[in-house]
Amino acid sequence: MGCQYTIGAYVNNSNRSMVILAGGKSSRMKQDKALLPFGGYNSLSEYQYKKFASSFSSLYISSKENKFDFDVNLILDKYKDSSPLVSLVSIFETLPDSNNIFILSVDAPFISDEIVNKLYSEVEEKYDVVVAKSTNGVEPLCAIYKRTVLEEAKKMLNLNQHRLQTLLASLSTKEVFFNEEKAFLNMNYPQEYIWAKLFSSNI
Repeated sequence: MGCQYTIGAYVNNSNRSMVILAGGKSSRMKQDKALLPFGGYNSLSEYQYKKFASSFSSLYISSKENKFDFDVNLILDKYKDSSPLVSLVSIFETLPDSNNIFILSVDAPFISDEIVNKLYSEVEEKYDVVVAKSTNGVEPLCAIYKRTVLEEAKKMLNLNQHRLQTLLASLSTKEVFFNEEKAFLNMNYPQEYIWAKLFSSNI
């Protein structure tokens, strides 16, 4: 089925949780990018979900509604606004037993097991967040968030402040630099989606 990954084959997934964020408005794409076909799957969401299924002990998709045509563990947003911050708060409120969660954007299909493992290797008790930093800057939707972020995230939500960069600046955050650009491609525009499909067919 198109480009396949076996990243779960050698990753220790014990007590690792991932939530893939797929509830955005996709206004620049002009259609819901979470449902765009990708990598031989019916949707980008299914591609990401199947790709990481064996790499985490628990795996979820975060969204406003169940819009998916495959079996999925779903976390629905608890608030009417649409933003990654809303999703982050909803995730920790829905999963009270999860102390740290890997947050990944659905539109970043080239994040690899090496990136995941490197971020986990940098987790320390003193950090609230361990976040990837690429040649394009900090990547808040490729990061490990601890439950300790929840209080500050809810404060920001109550103030209608939704920027994850602002949240990271208010917490103890470890930035982990990756000297690469393609792995952190986000598909915001139609031309980026076309490029990503071409790139995926060559790996």
